[in-house]
Amino acid sequence: MKIALLTDGISPYVLGGMQTHSSIIANLFVRSKNEVDLFHFVTKNKVIPKDDDVNNLFFSKTKFKFSNIYCIEFPSTIKFPGHYLFNSYKYSKYIFNILRNNLDDYDFIYAKGFSAWKLLSNLTQFDNSPKIGINFHGYEMYQYAPSFKTKFQHYMLRPFVKKNIKKADIVFSYGGGISQIIENLGVSKKKIIEIPALIDRSWISYNLDEKPHKAKILFVGRNERRKGIQELNSSIKSLDKKYNHFEFHFMGNIPKDYQIRTEKIKIVYHGVIVDDLQKQKVYDNCDVLVCPSFSEGMPNVILEAMSRGLAIIATDIGAISEMVNDKNGVLMADNSPENISKSVVDITANMEFLFKLKQNSIKKIDKQFSSEIVFEKLLKSIKIAIS
Repeated sequence: MKIALLTDGISPYVLGGMQTHSSIIANLFVRSKNEVDLFHFVTKNKVIPKDDDVNNLFFSKTKFKFSNIYCIEFPSTIKFPGHYLFNSYKYSKYIFNILRNNLDDYDFIYAKGFSAWKLLSNLTQFDNSPKIGINFHGYEMYQYAPSFKTKFQHYMLRPFVKKNIKKADIVFSYGGGISQIIENLGVSKKKIIEIPALIDRSWISYNLDEKPHKAKILFVGRNERRKGIQELNSSIKSLDKKYNHFEFHFMGNIPKDYQIRTEKIKIVYHGVIVDDLQKQKVYDNCDVLVCPSFSEGMPNVILEAMSRGLAIIATDIGAISEMVNDKNGVLMADNSPENISKSVVDITANMEFLFKLKQNSIKKIDKQFSSEIVFEKLLKSIKIAIS
């Protein structure tokens, strides 16, 4: 097949779970002997990578390479209400102007976020356009907003997300609550294809040692209100009054103003870590990942943590229930500090029980979310759609 892969950035040039996902499927599309044109961007003031550098990064010491690579600096303007939408549309116009002259050469177009916006708005211009599949990942704009600012941003995004997915031939979903959101927007079940998030098999650690130590709880993420950091901090302060048999670790950009101090419980702030091996060392040193978000899709950090043998505490939102259950962690009905505290105490009360949860995380990743298994399902679904 000849595929146009329209991304909202690829790692490591742009950081994030969606960008990691784009990088993995880009690699697998090419290694499955498809012709792939890659569209991506870098953020303002970042150097646009050369094609050879991108190919060497993805396919080091092999003959594989992308057919074509198109990259620009993501459009930027002064900040105003809707500036992200405005710039996303400009990015989609850049892609459209390249695709429009040879659109019928492609068998399938896989689009992330708003990258196909201009194309989907102008399909009537073309007699024979390929099937277009769109992936908005988490649909956070249709989930709970913890602040007025976030709620306002969600209301601005909603009509444009709905417009894009209703015009696409295929709408990719992580399943669970995400599929329900898409259906509620008026998309036929026949157009929805459930494909879970995936993680490269190289991340999976099969050697899990049971060592007696203080249970270590890890949070991974940006300092973003929807991630539930305030609720987690409140929980830690409450736990500090009664317990000292576990410690907390934070990986990500947590400014000093949001870092807390405790008397009994040890807290370690690792900062932003980009290198996979260094990230894996932090995961391997911990026992439980806590993900107390208000809204999510299928978080990449949960896949990473499970692949390294961590049990999971997470809010039951998005498609998280597809990854987490009582066999490998705790699903919280909400992310109140009281719920977080209770979950931490319960899951660390018995280290033998916790070890079983950790083992089950690895088994679940291996059977359901490793890159080869998920990609085979994705590729099969695309072939069926275009036939």
